[in-house]
Amino acid sequence: MAQVRADGVNLFYERTGTSDPLVLVHGSWTDHTVWRPAIDADLKAGFTVLAYDRRGHGRSDAPPGPGSRRQDEDDLAALIEGLGAAPAHVAGNSFGASVVLGLAARRPGLFRSIAVHEPPLVGVVADDPAVLARLQPTMTSVDAVLNHLRKGEDGPGARLFVEEVSMGPGMWDALPHDVQEAFVAHAPTWLDEQSDPEWASLDLDGLSACAVPVLLSRGTEGPEWFATVLDRLAGVLPQAHRTTFQGAGHMPHVTHPQEYVAALTRFAREA
Repeated sequence: MAQVRADGVNLFYERTGTSDPLVLVHGSWTDHTVWRPAIDADLKAGFTVLAYDRRGHGRSDAPPGPGSRRQDEDDLAALIEGLGAAPAHVAGNSFGASVVLGLAARRPGLFRSIAVHEPPLVGVVADDPAVLARLQPTMTSVDAVLNHLRKGEDGPGARLFVEEVSMGPGMWDALPHDVQEAFVAHAPTWLDEQSDPEWASLDLDGLSACAVPVLLSRGTEGPEWFATVLDRLAGVLPQAHRTTFQGAGHMPHVTHPQEYVAALTRFAREA
């Protein structure tokens, strides 16, 4: 089993392809397998794809006690360095995108290019009352999800998260069965992530010093507040690029893999 050691934790990863390294960082509720539709859509043709399980997910270790996003960032650094991949192309989705940007604000030299899709960094727009007002229904749904999980109702909590927080009504039934199973299995880990007081914040001053090309993407069917977060990030990144996936939501690598692979490959090659 392929593993990298990071701060006392074994991180499982899979390597596919024979070209420039591309590290894939999954979001909450899932593991590295969520990237398979994109990898199978020939992402591996242009890169050596390194898809790994973040701590507490999939086949990586799950240490006891509350974790932090900073630990995930350090894990990503250990993976890139441990596999001799620096500087690497790195793509992250959702919370995985937050992990990537958090590390980029501290250690930009590890990256050759960065692609992030809809990072839930609500902390970067917390100073905007209008945005917070638009976010209120989402935060009410998050509270409802937390209530489900605290009562051990992982299935209903996962469905509610997908349909009211991240992807939209009806999207739970549109997900492949294995992705649904991953959501339910990782519900306790998401609950743990929410205990980190810094999970949604970001060092924007540090990020403004990152000269690496960064692709900021969103889907037309996702919650509108993601666009506001991306606007704030684009305002501080020296080499920010934007793209939108038509008809997609929070997980275009699952629902629209061909379009996602085309955009990511084109951007990385230009970078």
